[in-house]
Amino acid sequence: MTRTTHHVTDRYVDVPGGRLYAQHRPGAGPVLVFLHYWGGSHRTWAPVVQRLDAGQAFVAPTTAAGGPPASCPDRTAWSNWPTTRSAWPRPWAAATMCWWGTPWAARPPRCSPRAGRPGCAGWCWWPPPPAPAGVTPELVETVSHAYDSEEAVDRSIDLMLTQGGLDEALRRQVREDSLGSGAQARTAWPRQGLTEDISGRVGAIEVPVLVLAGRHDKVDPPEVLRGRLLPLVPTATLTVLEGTGHLSPLEVPDQVAARITGFLAAL
Repeated sequence: MTRTTHHVTDRYVDVPGGRLYAQHRPGAGPVLVFLHYWGGSHRTWAPVVQRLDAGQAFVAPTTAAGGPPASCPDRTAWSNWPTTRSAWPRPWAAATMCWWGTPWAARPPRCSPRAGRPGCAGWCWWPPPPAPAGVTPELVETVSHAYDSEEAVDRSIDLMLTQGGLDEALRRQVREDSLGSGAQARTAWPRQGLTEDISGRVGAIEVPVLVLAGRHDKVDPPEVLRGRLLPLVPTATLTVLEGTGHLSPLEVPDQVAARITGFLAAL
């Protein structure tokens, strides 16, 4: 069966504290909600979107451009908007990276069949451990300065975020996204989200969860997630992506798109 191709459009959504920019494509559901990593934007998902069925509905918001600087409370409020807006009259599925995913994990009833309409049908997640693992004050301080300058962003790309680095176009994109957000947004995750303990709440998640982790992810290693997350989330399974670190949507978009497509088909 051939699906109709729909055009991607820009949209702004009113959220607590300002307006949220998002790219949106109507089409077949469930609506796929892409939420980026700390320092990213909707552009993080562009290589994956290009590899999905052209009729797949999606929405990809950003906090780095077109919206106000994010603090952790703002991020939490913003991450709730797809679950409450009448724009999604049918089920939706989420693909969330660490920065956005934590507020949802902390509110598992929103990812429950009993949460009411529109409901979350499933969740692809690049999660941090639900409880801080090896987080020291020194680490928090170091991570807080990861996006202070172009040189700092480049070091983060090469030493922490990727396995093989990025080509110059993607490297420039990551620099722009990382430096484009306000100072409050750049420090919110390391100073608040990185130390947040949600281990007592993730067990209430009821929908299918596909945990994706890069084989060489230094931020959230697969072995840490296997030992510290999977035992707490009964509906979760772990898939390891080969040849990538934390930024798998940019490094191995073919693998990511294939896993998401398969997950949606199973729903």
